[in-house]
Amino acid sequence: MKFTKLQATGNDFILVDARNMEQDWATMAQVMCHRHLGIGADGLILMMASDVADLRMRIFNSDGSEAEVCGNGLRCFAKYVIDRQIAHGPSLTVEAMSGIRIVQAFMFQEKVNKAKVNMGAPRFRAEDIPVVMDKQKNGKGEVDIISMLDYPLNVAEKELTLSFVSMGNPHAVSFLPHPVVDFPLSEFGPLVEHYPIFPERVNFEIVEIVNRRYMVARVWERGVGETLACGSGACAIGVLARMKDYIDDEVDIKLPGGELTISWDGVGEVYLTGSVEEVFNGEWMK
Repeated sequence: MKFTKLQATGNDFILVDARNMEQDWATMAQVMCHRHLGIGADGLILMMASDVADLRMRIFNSDGSEAEVCGNGLRCFAKYVIDRQIAHGPSLTVEAMSGIRIVQAFMFQEKVNKAKVNMGAPRFRAEDIPVVMDKQKNGKGEVDIISMLDYPLNVAEKELTLSFVSMGNPHAVSFLPHPVVDFPLSEFGPLVEHYPIFPERVNFEIVEIVNRRYMVARVWERGVGETLACGSGACAIGVLARMKDYIDDEVDIKLPGGELTISWDGVGEVYLTGSVEEVFNGEWMK
């Protein structure tokens, strides 16, 4: 099985052309992504044929769970297919579990080195995230937007103020009054991910606001753990920060793997822009 290793802002993936291939992909992801016994990656991306877009992308986290969408993975996917002329750029439509995404590629020396992804519109309804919270007084189980932006969660005797949004996958964001480097993410990340109010688990982001154009963040990804970057997580941060009037329409977010630019006008789709790189090619022999 031939594969390509790519990374986008430090978020690394194994990409396989699976158009004519059948495997137990959940198990393959666990084995291939293992940092010591496999290739090592945050996830496994499959390129597949699509009836509704240029191509279809499936993505499996390193624990074998399948993700609805991945912004950094979409950038890697675009580089792979455009560089190999499997699809013609610079614009590409990709079918993901959460819907069709449009990727705009930028070229340098006839290779994709950066891409801008239309990540779709954010969703705030409890059932879309999903999150299960106490019913409101109307008895319909609806959650008003204020609750979604400032929800107190007690985790291991520490109270976190979380904000919720779906970018096609679930996110819980905490804006901190101190540097993110001081937060024990390895301790609280798995506790928030598996907290009972999140029936499909959740991606957990912690954020330090530097100014209206710049933020610093770390991410605990559902099914992976702490990663160097997360595209949909950066989008969730940008959306929620703008709703709280912490930032303007465009913001740069510094993550351990580098910087991502998020653009949102407060109404429509969210755009994610960042670099992408092919690391190496290989053949899986097991």
